[in-house]
Amino acid sequence: MPNGSTSTPPVRLSQHSRSLWRSRLGSALRTSLACAIVGIATLYSPMSIRRHLRFPAFAYMTAVLTVGDASSLGNSMKSAACAFYGIALGLLPAMLMFYLIRPEGVSAATTAVAVAISSFVVAASDLPGLITTRIALGQIVIVYVTAYKETGHVNPVMLHPVPVAASTALGAAAAVLALLFPYPRLAYCQVKEKSNRYTEMTKERLRVLVNAFCADSSIYKSVSEYQAKSLAAACKKYLQNIKLLQGSVQWERPPFKFLPPPSNVPWERLEAIEIPLKGMEIALASITSASTKLVDQQVLKDDLVGLSNQISTKLKESNYFTAERGKTDKTFQSLHVNPEDLQCLPSLFFCFCIKLLDGGGMINPLPNSGHDHKITPETEHSTAKAFVEKAPSTKKTSLWALNISTERVVVASKCALSLGLAVFFGVLFSKDDGYWSGLTVAIAFTPCGEATFRLASVRAHGTALGSVYGVLGSFISQNLLEVRLLSLLPWVVFTSFLQRSRMYGPVGSLAATISAVIILGRINYGSPMIFTIDRLTETYIGLCCSIFVELLLQPARASTLARDELSSSLHMLREWLGSMANPVESKEKEKRLRKRVNMLKKCIGEAEAEPNFWFLPFSAASYSKLHASLAKTVDLILFLGQSMEYLVQVSHGSEVKETIKGDLDRFKKIIGTSVKFFEGVIQVKSLEISEKELQNKNSSHDVEPGICPCDRGALIADEEECEEIVASLLQHAREATERLDENVGADVKDQLLLCLASIGFCIQGMMREIRGTGDGILELIQRENPCCNINLYDITCKLKVLPA
Repeated sequence: MPNGSTSTPPVRLSQHSRSLWRSRLGSALRTSLACAIVGIATLYSPMSIRRHLRFPAFAYMTAVLTVGDASSLGNSMKSAACAFYGIALGLLPAMLMFYLIRPEGVSAATTAVAVAISSFVVAASDLPGLITTRIALGQIVIVYVTAYKETGHVNPVMLHPVPVAASTALGAAAAVLALLFPYPRLAYCQVKEKSNRYTEMTKERLRVLVNAFCADSSIYKSVSEYQAKSLAAACKKYLQNIKLLQGSVQWERPPFKFLPPPSNVPWERLEAIEIPLKGMEIALASITSASTKLVDQQVLKDDLVGLSNQISTKLKESNYFTAERGKTDKTFQSLHVNPEDLQCLPSLFFCFCIKLLDGGGMINPLPNSGHDHKITPETEHSTAKAFVEKAPSTKKTSLWALNISTERVVVASKCALSLGLAVFFGVLFSKDDGYWSGLTVAIAFTPCGEATFRLASVRAHGTALGSVYGVLGSFISQNLLEVRLLSLLPWVVFTSFLQRSRMYGPVGSLAATISAVIILGRINYGSPMIFTIDRLTETYIGLCCSIFVELLLQPARASTLARDELSSSLHMLREWLGSMANPVESKEKEKRLRKRVNMLKKCIGEAEAEPNFWFLPFSAASYSKLHASLAKTVDLILFLGQSMEYLVQVSHGSEVKETIKGDLDRFKKIIGTSVKFFEGVIQVKSLEISEKELQNKNSSHDVEPGICPCDRGALIADEEECEEIVASLLQHAREATERLDENVGADVKDQLLLCLASIGFCIQGMMREIRGTGDGILELIQRENPCCNINLYDITCKLKVLPA
């Protein structure tokens, strides 16, 4: 009941916390076991095997990289296959280069050049996984630096690649064994368990949302909303884990055709459940006390509770996650409200979302359609797939290929130059330990643009932290190898948890793990203190070379990336507006826009942790507000597309969609003008430079009469105009609905009412969020120019005068 007990969600969340703790602890222990296997093999194996394992540090690195974050047998097998591929990719160019360079001609300069050439070839190749590239680059560094250290050896071609390959293979094999003992940690079992937990959490979340909607007390409504947010965060983590694990399931299945495929819950179906629940949360946040016309009807509350109970029962059934699931017979019997009353839109949108969650309950086309073709999820998916695969290929294949090739060349050039400089200065500082500077760059290679200063900072912190622990462990254990190996285990567990922290992340955690492991897991390297100092110096040489190359070729601060992603998100939003008339293209643009907005969030988080140095402080609060507005806009775009799709299905053959076309075009024009303006403002690098360019042009901003000084209303609609557009749309839709045939049932009209109310709610919400985006951009520009009185509408007039 709506006013029932609320003790269940904390119990659910505590179960989620315990499950999360067990999963992370299991991953950490498996990583520790992999490192222990490497340590035992390199220290206690027969001499005939041990003499080939001359690079135990790289074996530890490979083991940690291969186990990975989503530690499962399938993931480790996939990573091990990539590691073996990296062995061949890294050693073959090195062996070829050894044949071209005579042993007496090996010097620090030739070694650096050879490393740069080989790494460019590897980084420019289209490889199956990031671990393949990192393993290959690491082997290139070790082989060339070792050849330089042992200059004059008779046959370095066969001497150096074999120990490097053997050490790498040991790390990959140790990772696979760690996921097999004491029992296999299967990705399939983890996906099944997490899917069941997600289903249980979803049922509880649905109950809480319905209770919040039906609550008579504002206090109880607020408490239920907080519970729903907590449950939503837990469900999001489950979905992320399931998505990571599903790619590893196929690696655990033997490649026999006669075996049946594993019964697995499709990721798209799980994600589809999240969409209407997110919409219900948005509706709840918009409901005020003025919406009592609808929510106070007891019959509607009973319908909602009954429908939520039926959905919860269906969630237990296995066929709910398949396309053949049935639909409930529950319909709303009390939607006798006027959709033109804008205060009722959030409540009607809530009802639309719960019917959307029901699946298929909204699909009930009008009886008088003379067409046999109907849009179904299957045909829509196939049409979208055909559009993605076929439509762009005729005109943009060569252009996309050129863009990808150019980007890959830039990344490969940076990688080659960074590794070449790191190896050159590293071997000049220490001939014996010169490869550590190159390994620092190789193991942290990323093909996409990353925050230069932040990554260097977390690597440096992780290296220092792990080195201190290694020195302390060596001092305590002295020459007792068993104690050393045992002291490694808690550190690996600790750093496994450390990779989920905001301060260190995966990069800092990996650096901390490796730094301690190579000190405690080796023998016959001299004083631990001297080795630690040398290695720290080599690490900082590698970091400095990487930062220098990034700043020289393509400076990529996290704050710069965040601004670029903000501009790209606004541009993609404009592209979506242009594709509203095409449902398939619109859906594809929505997905690309969501990726951009998610990338913006990642860049904002990285920029907050990035040191400012001589730059302006990062405006985290302003960027967070902008991301929140854009994220909600993307969600509303998704629901607007769903509403339009169901409107076509429900009103097939009627004039409802054509009736509201004019209002939608007006909405597109206003939003498009505002977004284009915002995009232009964000792309301005400096207001001072723009002012100087304007003065040099000797033009006032009042060039075209009637344009400047700019009017706010010409750029974005105010609250009254937004309400006017939505009211006009709903009025036209209502008139078209009333002109329907008499044989149209009341249930179909109710479905039309929900679709139209959902469209109105999404348009109203999008226009509100666009205004919020404008306020956020104004705040951002004002923070960046505190001594200026910022007027965005004057800026856009100046942008019209200046050349593009």
